[in-house]
Amino acid sequence: MNTTPRTGFAGLGTMGTPMALNLVRAGTPLMVWNRTAERCAPLAESGAMVADSAEALFATCETVLLMLENDRASDAVLGRGTPAFAARVAGRRIVSMGTTSADYSRTLAEDIRAAGGRYVEAPVSGSRAPAEAGQLVGMLAGDAADLDGLEALLAPVCKQVFRCGAVPGALQMKLAVNVFLITMVTGLAESAHFATRHGLDLARFVEILNAGPMASDVSRVKLDKLLRDDLSRQAAISDVLKNSRLVVGAAQAAGVAHPLMTACTDLYARTEEMGLGDEDMIAVVRAFGTI
Repeated sequence: MNTTPRTGFAGLGTMGTPMALNLVRAGTPLMVWNRTAERCAPLAESGAMVADSAEALFATCETVLLMLENDRASDAVLGRGTPAFAARVAGRRIVSMGTTSADYSRTLAEDIRAAGGRYVEAPVSGSRAPAEAGQLVGMLAGDAADLDGLEALLAPVCKQVFRCGAVPGALQMKLAVNVFLITMVTGLAESAHFATRHGLDLARFVEILNAGPMASDVSRVKLDKLLRDDLSRQAAISDVLKNSRLVVGAAQAAGVAHPLMTACTDLYARTEEMGLGDEDMIAVVRAFGTI
């Protein structure tokens, strides 16, 4: 087997680390880089090569997967706005797997193409547990030729991958999915708050919801966390707030009604202000106690 890394991965955070580990464990020759170098250690132990700089990552790899926090982090890694940008992206396929605004992704695609590179959107739906299990859902957007082979490359990361047309179709699809996810989990938290404040047995409440037609993988995980008062992060409050604001911004730009997402954004902002930004999104239940 050719062990020369042709695929790079930058961004080893809550989601990026398990995603990269799944690629390496599946036999993908991978080179990784992270601004905080210590986060590369688990990947090195699992067999990945570690680049000593972002420049080295792009110089070595034909396809570079980015799982970065936001547009500023992406621009920094790509060297966008500096002479390094063209050198990093020319002749490369840049696959952005984080969640940004559609407008940012559209202009980034234009800049990468102008510099001689190729660009693909590949946001994923799911939190840390699905990432660890390789059960994320991927969405792809870009030129058809640039998407070729990505489904196979992402198979260790995603249980399914869907093509969503041209950029920014994948990010718009991700935001549409997030509307349901965020409002569902927020509604679940409000339901649990209602039950608790009425003195109901929370364990019995959980049993009844889990037995009913509304139960899902997400609701079961979040209900278990509520029952155990476990706020450890799967999808952090701050990340959900960022995504909520992206949804609201996109809705406003398109003239789309968004009453539920406005309420959710206010609740997640309130929860972050309470100092719970790094806790799991189910910690939004704490905000109901302040209303």
